[in-house]
Amino acid sequence: MQTTTPVKKVHKRFGSPSDRIFDTLNVLFLVCLAIVTLYPFVNTLMVSLNDASDSIRGGIYLWPRQFSWGNYHYVFKEATIIHATMISILRTVIGTVVTVFASAMVAYTISRPEFVLRKFVTVMFVLTMYLNGGLIPNYLLIRDLDMIGSFWVYIVPGIIGVFNMIVIRSFIEGLPEGIIESARMDGAGDFRTFMQIVLPLALPALATVALFTGVYQWNSWFDVFLYNSQKPDLSTLQYELMRMLANSNSNSSMTAGSAFANSGNGNANYVTPTSIRATMTIVASVPMIIVYPFLQKYFVKGMTLGGVKG
Repeated sequence: MQTTTPVKKVHKRFGSPSDRIFDTLNVLFLVCLAIVTLYPFVNTLMVSLNDASDSIRGGIYLWPRQFSWGNYHYVFKEATIIHATMISILRTVIGTVVTVFASAMVAYTISRPEFVLRKFVTVMFVLTMYLNGGLIPNYLLIRDLDMIGSFWVYIVPGIIGVFNMIVIRSFIEGLPEGIIESARMDGAGDFRTFMQIVLPLALPALATVALFTGVYQWNSWFDVFLYNSQKPDLSTLQYELMRMLANSNSNSSMTAGSAFANSGNGNANYVTPTSIRATMTIVASVPMIIVYPFLQKYFVKGMTLGGVKG
C-alpha cells in the first residue's frame, strides 16, 4: 500500500510578496513609533541619573555621561517628602475607591429603564461638564462646607466624576438584561444586585475609571495649594515637588552660574532646574508606570466596550 507524505499548506498571506512587504513596513513603523514614544522618558531618566553640573553641557541621550545619585539625594533629603508621599498614596487609594464606587452607584441607577427621571438626571450631570461656577465660587463652597485645612477636601469635591459615570453607565447598559432579571427573580434587591452581579461584570469599566481617577489624584497639587498650603502635614508629593522646583529656579537665578550648590554633610551637591525637573518627572511617574500593567487589559476592554453606547 502506497503511502503519501502530507504536504504542509502555506498560508496565502505569507506567500504573497505584497503581504510580506506590508508586514515588514508595518513592523518598521511600529518599531519607530515605539522608539519615538519611549525615547523622551528614557532621556529624562538618563538626565536625572547624570551629574547635574555635567548635564548643563547637554549631549545626554540614552546613557548618563557621569552617573550620579545627587539629584535624587537632593529631592529626597527633605524630611517632608516621605510624609507627603504617604499623603499622596492615601488620597490616591481612598479617592479612587470612593470615586469609583460612588460613580458606579449613580451609573447603575440612571441605567435602569424603570427610573423615570434618568434622562433628566443624565442631562443635569452632563451640563456640569460644560458649565462651571469658577474658582472663586468653588473656593467659597469649600469654605462654607468647612473643609479647608482637612484631608477630605481631596476626596469629597470629586466624589462623582461625570465622565467616569458615563463610561460605567454605557458598560452597564451593554450587559444582558436577563442576568439582572434573574437576580431579581431570586429575591435580590437593587443593592444586592448591584454589589453581587453588576460590579463583578463591570470590572473592565471600573478598572478604566480607577486608572483615570488614580492618575488624577496622584498628580493633583493645585487643590493643595488652594486649600491646604498652610497645613504641612496635609501636603502631597506633587505639591512638595512643585515647591522644590520653584525654589531651585529662584536659587539658580540668584547665582552666577546655571547650577547651584546644596551643602549636605560637608559635601557640595550641584543641581540645576533641568536636573531637578527630570528627577521629579521620574519620581512622579514611576508609581503609575508600576500600576498600569496590572490594569492594562481591563483598561483596553473597558474603553472599547464602554464606548459602544452613548
